[in-house]
Amino acid sequence: MSDDDLVSKYAAEALESMKIEAKKRIEDVTDEVEEKRLQSLSLLKIVDSDDIVPALLSRLNEVRAALDGHGGGIELTSYEIVDSSNKTLNIVLDLTGACLSCGAAPGTLEGVKSDLESDDEISSVKFSSALLDTFDDLGREFILAHGKVEFVD
Repeated sequence: MSDDDLVSKYAAEALESMKIEAKKRIEDVTDEVEEKRLQSLSLLKIVDSDDIVPALLSRLNEVRAALDGHGGGIELTSYEIVDSSNKTLNIVLDLTGACLSCGAAPGTLEGVKSDLESDDEISSVKFSSALLDTFDDLGREFILAHGKVEFVD
């Protein structure tokens, strides 16, 4: 087995362990019945209700464990319903709580974007440019250069 094969094998094992641990942590802090209810809701029908943020959170995978475990969250700052043959949402989010000053925020943003854009009712996820003001200069430069997310006013 080559060094590259060994590294790939260990990386895959570590990723699987992280997924299992994240799932366990999420299950420990959420109500399974409520999570299923939230996941079954149409985001298009609840976008203006108090259920929207919990429903969005219920659609997150491993990144949810980081948000819940580190005192962070998300907030829907704006949305647009895209009228095509199949209505979808373009949403703009903000991070809340401890996520605002966390060095892992670029990864958190990417995870939120990726997880939510895998939902059939969401066509795009962008983030509020106000979020950039919460980072120091180095953090702001890093997230703009490497964050793989878009910020809007």
